[in-house]
Amino acid sequence: MQQKYKIQVDPEHYSDLRYDTKCRFASYWHQADEITSRKPESVLEVGIGNGFLHRYLEQLGVHLHTCDFDGRLNPETVASVLDLPFKDGEFDMVCCFETLEHLPFSDFDRGLDELTRVSSRYVLISLPDVTPYMRVDMKGSIGRIVHGVRDLPNISPREHKFDGEHYWEVGKKGYLLSDIVGHLTKHGLVVEHNFRVFEQPYHRFLSCRIA
Repeated sequence: MQQKYKIQVDPEHYSDLRYDTKCRFASYWHQADEITSRKPESVLEVGIGNGFLHRYLEQLGVHLHTCDFDGRLNPETVASVLDLPFKDGEFDMVCCFETLEHLPFSDFDRGLDELTRVSSRYVLISLPDVTPYMRVDMKGSIGRIVHGVRDLPNISPREHKFDGEHYWEVGKKGYLLSDIVGHLTKHGLVVEHNFRVFEQPYHRFLSCRIA
């Protein structure tokens, strides 16, 4: 299949504290937690960014096979999420964090097709989400009562304008969360865990199992 990615990010973009903020590290923690809590036997990571996740999990004894379309990031396999060179069901789990928004939304279904095809059990993704929200962190004498991010009504979703990296984002006009979940369901994915990171609500996690 012809390469359909439109963007190549300079690898130095990922080697900067302006990229790896403390909020992003909170997102890394959830990536690792969503993976390790399911105890997968084999994991494919599509879109490796700065490589933090697979380096961290290697220290915990969890090996991720890395795949990215940009060979300069040194993935184990150079390939597009739109055409993964792996067998059907080759991996117990496939994860794709903060990656699919870098493709036009017209490619979203094709990307989901491939992620689902090469997984036998789980597909974990995260996406940028600009839906209005409030953060709640209430504690009482017995400890924490409520903690989390609550979506607010998205009365007037904004149009998305390509910013040089993202072709679309959850919460923008035409890309509401219900629409995204509908696409996941169409591909036989059951959303088990749907949440936004408390320290980084811009990151929406959708952890799915294959029906």
